[in-house]
Amino acid sequence: MSTHTTTPAPATATDERSSLLRLYLSRGVLALAWALAFAGAHEDVDAVAITLLVVYPLIDAVSSLIDYRATPSGSERRVMAFNGALSTLAALAIGVAGAGGVAPVLHVFGAWAVVSGAAQVFVGLRRRGPELGKQWPTLISGGLSFLVGITYNIQAAGADPSLDVLSVYATGGGVWFILQALLLGWKSRQLRTRTT
Repeated sequence: MSTHTTTPAPATATDERSSLLRLYLSRGVLALAWALAFAGAHEDVDAVAITLLVVYPLIDAVSSLIDYRATPSGSERRVMAFNGALSTLAALAIGVAGAGGVAPVLHVFGAWAVVSGAAQVFVGLRRRGPELGKQWPTLISGGLSFLVGITYNIQAAGADPSLDVLSVYATGGGVWFILQALLLGWKSRQLRTRTT
């Protein structure tokens, strides 16, 4: 694995920070909207619930693609490409699992959350420089995704699994993405103040 650490030039860092701010903010708002919609639509694993379940990892796949295109070369780009492909496959797998009911959906979603969370932690660690705001919300969010995904698989094997937890998962993810966007915005203002 490469040990290369990207140190962007000031203009490049500003562009990347602005791009990430927009991406994280949009991603956070979409996650919260999804959580609200899913909370009222998952009593039965019907066509509406399955559609929403498929949409969530697709949002992550599109976000990974946008992030990939906006990020300077480095190992995090390869991880983003991997995560985009993984999220697309997860969407397909969740669509298929929906026919089997709650437990298979929770198994697939949990497995995706584990791997995607690990990828998020990796990218956050690669971006921990001061130019991108240390990435604490991203690291916490990815770590929680990893841990929560494991618990979902345990729950899925239990007697009475429930999809209620997925609205909580999306809400938490949305909040952390928005916090990361706010941190990047604060960092941008701080750097502008220093240069004026």
